[in-house]
Amino acid sequence: MVNDRQSLDLTTFAQAKGGGEVEWRISASPVPYPEAVAEMEARAAAIAEGAAAELVWLLEHPPLYTSGTSGRQDDLLEPRFPLFTAGRGGQLTYHGPGQRVAYVMLDLKRRRPDVRAYVAGLEEWIIRTLDAFNVRGERREDRVGVWVRRPDKGVGHEDKIAAIGVRLRRWVSFHGIAINVEPNLSHFSAIVPCGVVDPRYGVTSLVDLGLPVTMEDVDLALRRAFEEVFGATSARLAELSA
Repeated sequence: MVNDRQSLDLTTFAQAKGGGEVEWRISASPVPYPEAVAEMEARAAAIAEGAAAELVWLLEHPPLYTSGTSGRQDDLLEPRFPLFTAGRGGQLTYHGPGQRVAYVMLDLKRRRPDVRAYVAGLEEWIIRTLDAFNVRGERREDRVGVWVRRPDKGVGHEDKIAAIGVRLRRWVSFHGIAINVEPNLSHFSAIVPCGVVDPRYGVTSLVDLGLPVTMEDVDLALRRAFEEVFGATSARLAELSA
């Protein structure tokens, strides 16, 4: 299915007018979800006030589920892990070790105040990241996230490899994306991921596709692709904690 987000001009996201480089942060240890949300909200408020630089924060969470603004109680099939209500768009999803979460705090008022184009920019970032590993990620008009075709599973089968959920406050974004590198895919079976019930559509990861990549490999690819779509980042390669 053709997706009209592919035709959007993303070049105007390249750099905020008068803005500096985007801070690039990586947390080495899993970050509890409530702590991450509190940090995101504080940073987004500071960015809106002009008191802090834009930020991309790469991390992993302990095993948990989050429910977005369109989440339905029936989509939780088994309360295997803690469930958190999230202010982002979307439905239920899983986060856990082996999944690279990227929380993105950008000032869209200075860059481009267009939510659909911003989501398309996040999709493009993921697609270019996957391309570094010769994985063809694709958009779908009727399904959010980035998908890979799985003809090995049958005609019309596709698996989701990356999720997107965003929120804006005063035109500053937070929440972001999650790419499955090597999570325990069985943990997705306790929910209806993102409300998708069609049996042709599942969940996959880079390692599940037969690619023995590391989180560090993905982080490097994420940074290169981010700079192509959104502009320069400042070096802050690692932290010992959140």
